Amino acid sequence: MRISMLDIEKSFGNNKVLDKARIDIVPGEVHAFMGENGAGKSTLMNILTGVHKKDAGKILINDVETEFSNPKEAEKNGISFIYQELNVLPDMTIEENLFLNKEITKKFGFVDKKAMREKSKEVLKSLGVNIDPNTVMSNLSVGEQQMVEICKALMTNAKVIIMDEPTSALTDAETRRLFEVISNLRANKVSIIYISHRMEEIFEISNRITVQRDGQYIGTKNTTDTTEDELVKMMIGRELKERYPLRNNEIGEVLFEVSNLSVENVINNISFTVRAGEILGFSGLMGSGRSEIMYALFGDVAKSSGVIKINGKEVNIKSPKDAMDHGIGFITEDRKNEGLLLNKSIKENITLSNFNSLSSNGFIKSEMEKQAAENSNKMFNVKTQSINTETGNLSGGNQQKVVIAKWVLTDPKVLILDEPTRGVDVGAKKEIYNIINDLSKKGIAIIIVSSDLPEVIGMSDRIAVMHEGKLQGILDKEDATQENIMTLATGGDIYGNDKKDIK
Repeated sequence: MRISMLDIEKSFGNNKVLDKARIDIVPGEVHAFMGENGAGKSTLMNILTGVHKKDAGKILINDVETEFSNPKEAEKNGISFIYQELNVLPDMTIEENLFLNKEITKKFGFVDKKAMREKSKEVLKSLGVNIDPNTVMSNLSVGEQQMVEICKALMTNAKVIIMDEPTSALTDAETRRLFEVISNLRANKVSIIYISHRMEEIFEISNRITVQRDGQYIGTKNTTDTTEDELVKMMIGRELKERYPLRNNEIGEVLFEVSNLSVENVINNISFTVRAGEILGFSGLMGSGRSEIMYALFGDVAKSSGVIKINGKEVNIKSPKDAMDHGIGFITEDRKNEGLLLNKSIKENITLSNFNSLSSNGFIKSEMEKQAAENSNKMFNVKTQSINTETGNLSGGNQQKVVIAKWVLTDPKVLILDEPTRGVDVGAKKEIYNIINDLSKKGIAIIIVSSDLPEVIGMSDRIAVMHEGKLQGILDKEDATQENIMTLATGGDIYGNDKKDIK
């Protein structure tokens, strides 16, 4: 299927989000679509699939001018969109999600459950997903749910599949399997529009790359003819010199200490320390227990054993409120569901965790709330016209800044950031890295959990590596190579007989 979108324009009210945008897709190619958050990539794809109506321009499909009324019509015509924000029904099974409104029926309209079960197994197997189709979606990891979404698209016999940040929640093994599936699809003349901020994936998987900035078409490059630096300049309009800030602040005494922390059947006997002003990275494959440690530290998951100390004093944390009362802030990887109220304003979100300091006799002091929000908004450079803007209308990078601002306003001693730049463009990443670095300079003990190895290496003073619920080792900066991290993450040993103290 050949798709040409030419000089597409779109405005929402007085806000023009697309201005002569364009993209051209040929059969059997992986076409990367890049740009900063807010560049209008999703809007252009939503116009292609009938979610939005264009204001001007042309859409040609196999040289015929076409415009779909809704995503269902686009899907029937061979175009499927896998959204970054998963579109699953959590209380239904995998099989029920796969066949929703597409049930296989027998004579007289009865549902053929046996046929649906076999088809479910077949499509799951094609992606290397070894899960019973009768499993309820809420029991799956985010990565497993993502694979089910990809399975749904494969079942439509699509000729063009749009994938928006498809690997953001996948393990390395799942990503490898996805790339194999993409290669097979390409061999069968299926085209993939691949939206991602992960440069290494773009250069590995794509044939061509289109860059969009501020709603405008910047250019299309053959992947083999361009470089990462050139793409960054096309995306943000300038060269991005150093990706990670220089770490030169003074690291103080041990501020946060964890001893023999265990969560039943999940993590086993974890011990580590974080000093004032230090950034401790946590790495490991998905399912290694990285995030579960953080939920246990924050009191959101019950620990079966372990001692937590802040400034040398043992603290008893049984709930998130306990953690906050002791000065622990936690930015989870799922900002949309756990970090923000998307239908509330920036002001309301920033002050959400600070009612005690902004209220009197149970009533919020409006002027104090407004001032706190405006100060935080300015400090973190949230790109918006007003603190009264709904947070759901912000780009991913700006949403993440709002989450960080919310927790910084609580004046934490310890700040945990789980996947702080997932789904965030390269320019916003640099801003977030600078924010984290500045916070560490103020003496906050910072923990970063990340599946992005260059990120965790670039930002951390030391790196703790997890494998199957156990802490395999903590690497000093000079030892923190990708090879050493992956050796530990897969259960290997880099220490030999001279094993270091991993605290």
